[in-house]
Amino acid sequence: MTQILPKLKSPAELKQFTSAELTQLADELRQQIIQTVSRNGGHLGSSLGVVELSIALHRVFNSPQDKIIWDVGHQAYAHKLLTGRLEQFDSLRQLNGLSGFPKRKESEHDAFDVGHSSTSISAALGFAAANETFGNNNRVIAVIGDGSLTAGMAFEGLNHAGHLKKKLIVILNDNEMSISPNVGAISSFLSKKMSSDLFVRFKKETENILSYVPGFGKDLVSLAKRAEESFKGFITPGMLFEAFGFDYFGPLNGHNLAELEDTLVNLSHIDGPVLLHIATKKGKGFAPAEQNPPKFHGVGPFDPDTGEVLGGKPGAASYTSVFGQTLIDLAQEDERIVAITAAMTEGTGLKKFAETFPDRFYDVGIAEQHAVTFAAGMACQGLKPVVAIYSTFLQRAYDSVLHDVCLQNLPVTFALDRGGLVGADGPTHHGVFDMSFLRHIPNLTFAVPRDELELKRIMLTASQFDGPFAYRYPRGSGLGLALDGAVEPLQIGKGEVLREGKDAVVFAVGSMVTEALSAAEQLAAKGIEVSVVDPRFVKPLDVDLICNMSTDSPLVVTAEENALQGGFGSSVLELLSDSGIMSPVVRIGIPDQYVEQGTQAELRALLGIDASGIVKKILENVSGAAKAAAS
Repeated sequence: MTQILPKLKSPAELKQFTSAELTQLADELRQQIIQTVSRNGGHLGSSLGVVELSIALHRVFNSPQDKIIWDVGHQAYAHKLLTGRLEQFDSLRQLNGLSGFPKRKESEHDAFDVGHSSTSISAALGFAAANETFGNNNRVIAVIGDGSLTAGMAFEGLNHAGHLKKKLIVILNDNEMSISPNVGAISSFLSKKMSSDLFVRFKKETENILSYVPGFGKDLVSLAKRAEESFKGFITPGMLFEAFGFDYFGPLNGHNLAELEDTLVNLSHIDGPVLLHIATKKGKGFAPAEQNPPKFHGVGPFDPDTGEVLGGKPGAASYTSVFGQTLIDLAQEDERIVAITAAMTEGTGLKKFAETFPDRFYDVGIAEQHAVTFAAGMACQGLKPVVAIYSTFLQRAYDSVLHDVCLQNLPVTFALDRGGLVGADGPTHHGVFDMSFLRHIPNLTFAVPRDELELKRIMLTASQFDGPFAYRYPRGSGLGLALDGAVEPLQIGKGEVLREGKDAVVFAVGSMVTEALSAAEQLAAKGIEVSVVDPRFVKPLDVDLICNMSTDSPLVVTAEENALQGGFGSSVLELLSDSGIMSPVVRIGIPDQYVEQGTQAELRALLGIDASGIVKKILENVSGAAKAAAS
């Protein structure tokens, strides 16, 4: 059988395909996605679930004139393949390759850059308003999942769109399975059965009456039950969206291409905001992903035949797993500790905590701002909430951290997973701004562990601290240190000298400590002796240690996996300036740019924030005597 996908050059060509060709194309899209993600890793289940929807959208609408905006964007792999990117698809999520998310500079068919959830409706409404301003009659379509609909921003967009009455189509992709099982009233409203006493009594009485109808009783009861399910699925969600001012249609089978097309054609002629509710199966077409959707939401390389995820390096535990187990240990000793996450139970390592302490665990859905203020309320009542959240997602709750937690000096702990460069997910997910946007907030203590053992010590320290506390740790495995023994808490704001040398001092935080120690070894072989200091705390700084070491050193170097603007290096510069210390300072970190995707090692090398980069910077800046010794 001749393959169709390699011949497809433009989505406009889809309009000429037969039904049989479309079925074959859907199969080819799924196989291409499975094969590529099995090598590169990526978001598998979500993309497999919207293959038919992607085809239908491009058959009915005319991209790029009509704008298709994918919420989060991790489900847009089929969209990329349908819009002329098959030849580059093998480079998905690789250095200098295709992004794992829609990206405007990558294709004219990617209308809006995304990566975080719940932005699609607001952005689409902006497009629709601009269309009206310029007199365009192009359509704007937002595709949002039921998980993303748990965020307040989605409802802000719905509310405004219903008020403005702009020409807008919102497609709610309801697969009943976001990253973590959906929580909250909205997901329940879309998925759960009606359970009121009145409805239950009415149903039972009706069934009893129908069952006594001679000859047709059983058939009538069966028909009534099917009607009940249709009523619950069709009418109830519609009431919600009609209240927002949308015309509601659905739910439809999101894998029935013909039905999707016919409905989208009809909706394209409606003026004003409409919402189409479709039901899809996450991971459709790949049995392992259908059976275990969370595992294949964001997955590393795997065997495409069996679905077995290929193992990483043996031995060292991941920072995420160390955090999860340590939090359980701490919670067993202190009943005030509760854990909160925003739809990332597994991603933040809290699944076992949730099973161990079900009454002390809260998944608030994709609602980071709510998670933080929710924690603040708990802290006011004497609990010790730990908000486990990816660094990149805490950006969405900045005001809640500043205003609701730190202003009141409440004992809320922020455990920032994926601090630093995260790799293939790219610029929307790199956690390289947290030091900059947190360290200036009054009352907040901020620590950065250099390894998994230090993470345990910092977690113990935070649990005993009576105020706002944040710590960040990187994606990936630790150093393989033994974790069985008891640990002691740290003294707040006190660092540690790990190596001494006369030619320069490197103040390195977090993941950069290991790189700095490696650089010091390489420089020692060249006759240059470098001190390495782990300040441990970005705030408060160890003032005496930093000032004393800087005064005695001809060169001061700071190293961080964070934006240079406002980060740890900036804090050292401020301290030295305020203290009248004029030692030359070289800062190593993330420059003033967004960092694209690639492996963590590739990106660190490109940015010069690995051991080689530190060696290069020091060789460029050490004193003449030290340079002469190294030559």
